[in-house]
Amino acid sequence: MYALSLEQGTYTLVSSYLGFHRKEITVRADRDTIVDFELEMNTTLKEVEISARTPDRNITSVQMGLEELSAKEIKRMPALMGEVDVLKAIQLLPGVQTVSEGGSGFSVRGGSPDQNLILIDNTTVYNASHLLGFFSVFNNDVLSGLSLYKGDIPLRHGGRLSSLLDVQTRTEQPERLQGVGGIGLISSRLMVEAPLGEKTSWMVGGRRSYADLFLKLSANEALRKSSVYFYDLNAKVTHRPTDRDRLEVNGYYGIDHFGATMGEFHYGNGAGSLVWGHVVSETLYARTGLHLASYDYGLESKLENAKARWVSSIRDWSLRLDLTQSLGDLWNLNYGAAATLHRFNPGVITMEGYGGLRKEANTALEYSLYVSNEQKFAEHFTVKYGVRGSLFRNLGKATVPQYNEAYEVIDTAVYAAGKVYHTYPAVEPRVGVVWMLTKASSVKMNYAHNVQFIQLANNSASGSPLDIWFSAGPNIRPQHVDLYSAGYFRNFKNNTWEASVEVYYKNLTHVIDFAEHATLMMNANLDGEVRTGTGRAYGVEWMLRKHTGALTGFLNYTLSRSERTIPAINGGKTYLAPYDKTHALNVVANYAFSEKWNLSATWVYATGNPTTYPSGRFEINGEYFPIYSGRNEYRRPDYHRLDLSIGFIPHPRSGKRRQSEWNLSIYNAYGKKNPWMITYDQNADTGLPYAEMLYLFGVVPSITYNFKF
Repeated sequence: MYALSLEQGTYTLVSSYLGFHRKEITVRADRDTIVDFELEMNTTLKEVEISARTPDRNITSVQMGLEELSAKEIKRMPALMGEVDVLKAIQLLPGVQTVSEGGSGFSVRGGSPDQNLILIDNTTVYNASHLLGFFSVFNNDVLSGLSLYKGDIPLRHGGRLSSLLDVQTRTEQPERLQGVGGIGLISSRLMVEAPLGEKTSWMVGGRRSYADLFLKLSANEALRKSSVYFYDLNAKVTHRPTDRDRLEVNGYYGIDHFGATMGEFHYGNGAGSLVWGHVVSETLYARTGLHLASYDYGLESKLENAKARWVSSIRDWSLRLDLTQSLGDLWNLNYGAAATLHRFNPGVITMEGYGGLRKEANTALEYSLYVSNEQKFAEHFTVKYGVRGSLFRNLGKATVPQYNEAYEVIDTAVYAAGKVYHTYPAVEPRVGVVWMLTKASSVKMNYAHNVQFIQLANNSASGSPLDIWFSAGPNIRPQHVDLYSAGYFRNFKNNTWEASVEVYYKNLTHVIDFAEHATLMMNANLDGEVRTGTGRAYGVEWMLRKHTGALTGFLNYTLSRSERTIPAINGGKTYLAPYDKTHALNVVANYAFSEKWNLSATWVYATGNPTTYPSGRFEINGEYFPIYSGRNEYRRPDYHRLDLSIGFIPHPRSGKRRQSEWNLSIYNAYGKKNPWMITYDQNADTGLPYAEMLYLFGVVPSITYNFKF
């Protein structure tokens, strides 16, 4: 469903779709008109590219720091263990860095992973990883594409400092029952969609790994009794009761399970939404949504005479209204409101025969109002501006400790259930301009102020599913960032090539880190481990991209710096953020030799992550103890890797509904031993210290059979 606001006159509307004849209709715009397109099928047509963006959008749009990838572009990239991965794909974009080898966590412009808001159909995903980060929760078969906003987040969303990753599932209405799927060495997947009458359609997609099935074939009894797997399900029902209305029910559920003789561990996400889109008038469109997001994890240990279990969860209930109104070149409005109830349950531990230990749950209400406008003053000059107002309120039941300067508890305050005991207001202005130099080039500038009320507690850069989300409160102020950016954008050869350079500077206040040797798990006074200060990040991003032709892909290079200054850490001296990488270079190339054969290659290079090494030692009674350097004074070795992929379509022009494709991928083709973890020990005989490097992957080949019908 679409809505256009046009000046009076005669227009030609053109519609095209894969496998159908192109159709043109002439319409007279002098009143409200409903136009339907009915296309005739043509199975002999070559593939037709359907794009939601105009070819020169990167030049004309005011939006900065926006990276977009379609499901087709993601599919072309080499896969790890045969599984196409959305989060691995965005780690190849400028300004985006992986936080650990093989992991799905990512850092945007020097920020931490919890500073990224991840949405699927506008519903929050708190942990976007499967198998401890080797795969993401996003099944590429059910997606239409993604948009990554690096700092200049649309005003309808907020609550994070660094970025918004907006992932959308398929919106096309199928004409018949159809599906796609694949069978790989690690996992298999299937997506099926079909119409249900003339006004309704549905889609269901699922994946399941089966490494646990191979463990049962092992000669080792402990391995036979072990299990490790993940599965996820996506579902969507779309109903169009009238030409002006669209109802969507979206759902996602995924789980990871690890089991052994000593215990079990699981974690999983859930996301659901009910959305109503309504064309109020020819100039006003409204979208109302009810959203539920959940994240749970549990750890169970089995001892000889006892069993212990630890469970934790997060729940968000959100209601939002978003409106889009176009009143000519000077008034292109977006405005709306949202309310979210957060409930963080940090953990409950139970032991058979010994009772249990419960850490008090935290509850908060978050409200927001926003309005933005985009004004086109002339053909060459457009301004976008707006403001978002937020209110974050902590709710009882709660016991809040009070600390002295040494972070020792000196008193506590107890609040009854439902009582608002603390409130943080925030105002987030945004402004951006684009100046068209020519039809193929432009200059853009942008300012954005973002506020984050919730954050993640972890002691490592790579993170884990057991990390704890906690909110701002009386002892922890929300984090703020001021982002300044500017860029030059240029297209070549009729928009076939895109080139850009962007510079940015981020100034952070109330940024958090944790005290040395902090205790985070099941700590009733977690906010006593938090230390706050300031930070800054700045850099330059170059990008060259080609969308069409036999050869497609992109090349980008990022030069950046990210620092923190926190009085209670590192003696108050400025230190590098864990995600700082001075140099990052990504090359992605796809070449179609013919309709049957295509080759994809990815090469990445990045400066090693900052780390803290032992720089000395001291002896007490013959036992040696390490003396560590200042925080993040050293770096790990540089990271680089080559991935390759070959695709083969046996019968590209068979004309049959059923088609197949083979894909062979090689991850880390030249076998680079990139460090995943570095540990330190000392020789028992000489007492001399030594370091050991653990790496995850050598050369990892995989083969996948894909099909569609």
